[in-house]
Amino acid sequence: MTREEIELKVKNFLVEDIEVDESVITPDALLKDDLGIDSLDFVDIVVIVEKNFGVKIKPEEMAEVKTFSQFCDYIETKVK
Repeated sequence: MTREEIELKVKNFLVEDIEVDESVITPDALLKDDLGIDSLDFVDIVVIVEKNFGVKIKPEEMAEVKTFSQFCDYIETKVK
């Protein structure tokens, strides 16, 4: 899976399932502050990522993930 495919899938589920406004999703967008993702959204994201990518998200590994780009980086390292 290419980086572009990962970003597209992530963007799609953020817009469709988490109801994030697509216009605010940029590489540097902060997940919490800019995209408005809260702890309840994160629970949904864990399930969605596992379903779409076959990847289990570990909370301790996500501690340093702050931006959309970093989140895609994290997924990219898991799917390779």
